[in-house]
Amino acid sequence: MRLRTLTAWAGALALSLVTGCAQGDGTGTSSDTVTYWLWDANQLPAYQACAKGFEKENPGLRVSITQLGWSDYWTKLTAGFIAGTQPDVFTDHIQNFGQFVDLKVLEPLDDLGIEDSDYQPGLAANWIGKDGHRYGAPKDWDTVALFYDEKLTKDAGLTAEQMNSLSWNPEDGGTFEKAVARLTVDRNGRRGDEPGFDKDNVKVYGLASNGGGYGDGQTQWSNFAASAGWSYLDKPRWGTKYQYDSRTFQSVIQWYFGLAKKGYMPPLSDYNVQSNQANTQVAAGKAATAFDGAWMITTYAGFKGRDIRTALTPVGPTGRRATMMNGLADSITKASENKEGAREWVAYLASDKCQKIVGRYGVVFPATPAGTEAAVAAYRKKGIDVSSFTEPVADRQHSRTFSYPIASYSADMTALMKPAMEDIYGNGKPVSSLDETNDQINLILSQ
Repeated sequence: MRLRTLTAWAGALALSLVTGCAQGDGTGTSSDTVTYWLWDANQLPAYQACAKGFEKENPGLRVSITQLGWSDYWTKLTAGFIAGTQPDVFTDHIQNFGQFVDLKVLEPLDDLGIEDSDYQPGLAANWIGKDGHRYGAPKDWDTVALFYDEKLTKDAGLTAEQMNSLSWNPEDGGTFEKAVARLTVDRNGRRGDEPGFDKDNVKVYGLASNGGGYGDGQTQWSNFAASAGWSYLDKPRWGTKYQYDSRTFQSVIQWYFGLAKKGYMPPLSDYNVQSNQANTQVAAGKAATAFDGAWMITTYAGFKGRDIRTALTPVGPTGRRATMMNGLADSITKASENKEGAREWVAYLASDKCQKIVGRYGVVFPATPAGTEAAVAAYRKKGIDVSSFTEPVADRQHSRTFSYPIASYSADMTALMKPAMEDIYGNGKPVSSLDETNDQINLILSQ
């Protein structure tokens, strides 16, 4: 019943979006204005600076930028596709890219001359649709690393060298689990690796929780699964089958959520996406470490009274580290009334001119190598070491970087995997239950 409901909902959404685009009035903007939407408030000043540079080079055009919070952003964008009030250009996420392509609400960008070699490896290729057309211009990239409170690690007797050379396996957790256990402290001051440790009354958890991870686990379990040799789909891009029924994947999930059962990671009931994410737990001193993305670097660096450092993700059973390397892009809406101006703006956004400007703000890693270099220099000027994020990209021999799963019906996959993973994490449901969930997802994907 749930599968039928989801499929019917997705079909209705697809119909409404396509119909809305056909009947809509576009953005309703004048021919000299390009409307542009983004969600990250931290990046707004950088793109306002890019807009000034663009307008100087293109006297007849101006850019109107709108910034919205993450949830409101996607809600308003979807409503805009239906009502014909969408922007000319918007910041796109790979999570929604596949569905947008299937719904034909994006404008092809093949004529912008974007070459894979102009950007960090893999970024440009991710925005090619199943039909072979490009629908996104590379904007930036991010990886995941282990943030840790230096004082808490020192108190536990762990050095920076040890934190940067951890390894793990699904049998006993390796040196990573030993470190997390050591960093966990109960209400009586006993550590997780000491006799008498009370796992039901923990004061400081060794590892913060970022929730169940939906179907991607970007800042939760993805680095463990990938370093064990697992992949989301049967193909890197536009796969036809998800692989959540893999014994390798399920052994990783059983071990990872098992950290909460041992008292080393908060229970799911402690996590709140609005008010108690992993960074909040670290800031409050309730967790010693957290896996988080590069977009959070300045957030962790700004915690008052805490010296937060970063370490590489742990080495897995394959002998390599792993981290998701996600990347945003700029896309043009199919119903844009100013496609010529939009193309000029997107081409500028994807150029070294804009990307070096963005890099100098030190809030994100731009997609071009020159933009990345500018960002690294900006972080260094702020006294922030970002090598834990950049090293995996430069050292492919010892680190595996992988993309967010790129496939059709990603919203349906997420809708099914969210409760499935939370059932395992919060309610102790067996990992074998993912076999049925995987079958449901693959049935939708086969339509």
